[in-house]
Amino acid sequence: MKSRERVFAALQHRQPDRVPRFEIWIDGLLHELGQADPSGAYVSLGQDCVMMPTEAPPGSNEWKNGVDKLGRVWNKGTYVTGAVDTAADLLRYTPPLDYAEQYFDRDRVEQVKIRYPDHCLIFGTHIGPFMSAYLSMGFERFFSRVLKDSSFVRKVLDVRTDWCIALYRRAIDLGAEVVVLGEDAGHRGGPMIPPSVWRELVLPYHHRIVEELEAPVIWHSDGNIESLLSMAIDAGFAGIHGLEPAAGIDLGKIKREFGQQLVLIGNIDVRVLFDSDLDIVRREVRRCIEQGAPGGGYMIATCNSVFDGMNPSSVSEMFRYEGEVGFY
Repeated sequence: MKSRERVFAALQHRQPDRVPRFEIWIDGLLHELGQADPSGAYVSLGQDCVMMPTEAPPGSNEWKNGVDKLGRVWNKGTYVTGAVDTAADLLRYTPPLDYAEQYFDRDRVEQVKIRYPDHCLIFGTHIGPFMSAYLSMGFERFFSRVLKDSSFVRKVLDVRTDWCIALYRRAIDLGAEVVVLGEDAGHRGGPMIPPSVWRELVLPYHHRIVEELEAPVIWHSDGNIESLLSMAIDAGFAGIHGLEPAAGIDLGKIKREFGQQLVLIGNIDVRVLFDSDLDIVRREVRRCIEQGAPGGGYMIATCNSVFDGMNPSSVSEMFRYEGEVGFY
C-alpha cells in the first residue's frame, strides 16, 4: 500500500498492510538525525505523513520576545504568560481571520505535494480554543475566571474557535488531508478541569470545529485525558494523539474501551528516547504495536513529539524498528 492509503485505512478502522507511522512533530531534532529538509525528513525517517510547511508571519513575536497577536507573552522563545484580561484586551489581541493566510507559503506547500505525492499531507499546531484561551489569558487568570467569570471565558473561547477554524480551513484549502488540533488539556493526574465542566464549556467548541472542517480532525493532548475521551467521540474527532504512558494511559485498555470509535495514535514513551539502551526502545515499539495494532485503527508515534535533548541514536532506532515490525 502507498502511505496515504495506509493512513486512510487506519482512519477507517481497517487493517492496512502494516501499522502506519504517524509522527506529527519531528523538527526539534532534525540536525542530530542528519536531516536538512524539514519536509523530506518525514519521508527519510519512514513516516506515512508529511507535515505541511508553515512559518510565523513577518513581524510576529511568536516564539520570540514580547506579546504576539493572540496575547501570548514570550521571553527568548519561551511562553511566559497571557495578556488578555478584559474585552478590550481580547479585541486588541485577536487578529483578523485573513491573517491566517500569512502562515502559509503556497509555493512551498505545492513543492511538498509535488515531491511526495503518495504521502498523507497533514497540518497540526497547538491552537485549540481551550489551550489558546489559557495561553492568551495566562494560566492563573484563566482557571480563576472559569469559576468566577465563565461568561468572559466563553467570549475568549468563541473568538479563539473562529481563529482556529480560519487557520485550519486555510491549511485544508492548500491540501491538508488530516489536521491535528493541538489542545493540551491534561496533566499526569487527570484533566485540567473536571469532565462535567469540560462538557459544558469546551465540548461545544470542539464539536463546531469538527463540523466546520472538511478533513478528519485528530485531537492531540498531553496528560491523562481518559475521562474526556467519551466527549472526544461526542465532538466527532477521528482520533486521539498522545496517549502519554507517564500519565497512566494504558494503550490496551484505551483500545478496548474506545478503539472502535477513535483512531489511536502514539503511546511510545518519550522517556526511553533519552536513554541509550536500544533494546528498551525496541521493546517499547513492540509493546505499542501489540496493544494498539490488532484490528486496525492504530498509528504508531511517540506520545508527544521528537524534541531537543533526546538521544539521536535511540530516536533513529525507534524509526528504524517501526519499519521492521508492525506488519499485519
